[in-house]
Amino acid sequence: MKIGVPKEIKTNENRIALVPAGAETLIGAGHSVLVETGGGLGSGFSDEDFTAVGATIAPDADAVWRESEMIMKVKEPIQVEWPRMRKGQLVFTYFHFAADEELTRAHIASGATCVAYETVELPTRELPLLTPMSEVAGRMAVQEGAKYLEKLYGGRGVLLGGVPGVAPAKVVILGGGIVGINAAKMAAGLGAKVVILDISLERLRYLSDVMPANVQLIHSNRHNILEQITTADLVIGGVLIPGAKAPKLIRRADLSVMRPGSVIVDVAIDQGGCVETIHATTHENPTYVVDGVIHYGVANMPGGVPRTSTLALTNATLPYALQLANKGWKRALKENPALLKGLNVTDGKVTYAGVAEAFGMELSDPAKFVA
Repeated sequence: MKIGVPKEIKTNENRIALVPAGAETLIGAGHSVLVETGGGLGSGFSDEDFTAVGATIAPDADAVWRESEMIMKVKEPIQVEWPRMRKGQLVFTYFHFAADEELTRAHIASGATCVAYETVELPTRELPLLTPMSEVAGRMAVQEGAKYLEKLYGGRGVLLGGVPGVAPAKVVILGGGIVGINAAKMAAGLGAKVVILDISLERLRYLSDVMPANVQLIHSNRHNILEQITTADLVIGGVLIPGAKAPKLIRRADLSVMRPGSVIVDVAIDQGGCVETIHATTHENPTYVVDGVIHYGVANMPGGVPRTSTLALTNATLPYALQLANKGWKRALKENPALLKGLNVTDGKVTYAGVAEAFGMELSDPAKFVA
């Protein structure tokens, strides 16, 4: 199979979908890999690193899209890339369709087959291709939140861990999943007072066994969320409903009970965010203020640490990319139920329930496309 890796062009996105070691593995399995020139530079990989393992360097994105049967990306194709997609082409990347109707309709119209990293799901309900970036984003959320709590950036002027004789900051985390647990590890390690809210009692029981003593676990409901954000310095949104829009847990009116200069980092922004007042921002302009509360809504947080993120992502995606390349997407999805759940759009049809429900679209059974 001809596999193409275009350069990411979303603002400040320095990751690449495949590292040279991954390209070497695919080439060793009998496939060809075409990488757009300069595509790996942001992650520290030169064109020479790719050619050394047998990959071919393409002069531009048009050549990559035109000549490839499967496209591997990090982020969803943005508007200037939509005309490059074609019927029957396989695109393997993060899409987050449920948060963007225009994006969804463009991919439906293209006729391309879209397998989304974020909805590949194991029988254990683990999301193996979302997990590494959720780990990065959860840890980064604390770093970024701590920075924007500084007075220089408009924050309350609070040190996350405090010092002897001065209380630490309070960090409230909405959701005890991969983002939440990684954010809690970082915040607790820095000495902050941490509160995790989650609707699953089973998850809270698990967290009680693995979290340190300065992490408090509370069942998530409207009353408890309001009570906790009232005294929070940093709120981290880590809520996820796979493939669907995130629920709005903090409403516009709720900001009035929060401390001026407190910070919200909404990691759920890729799925529309769990804060009513959040909208997507960029690494160039990451924050804005609503009712005295700093909002951080960068939709590609792991892009800020591209070397770590690229390596972590390829570690997770490569085994699945090999299956798609070796077997073709229909056979690969038929034989691997986890990959079948990654199918969101194909042949002009929506095949993932969360996407169809988000926009009132007709849902097609993904199984019929791989029969």
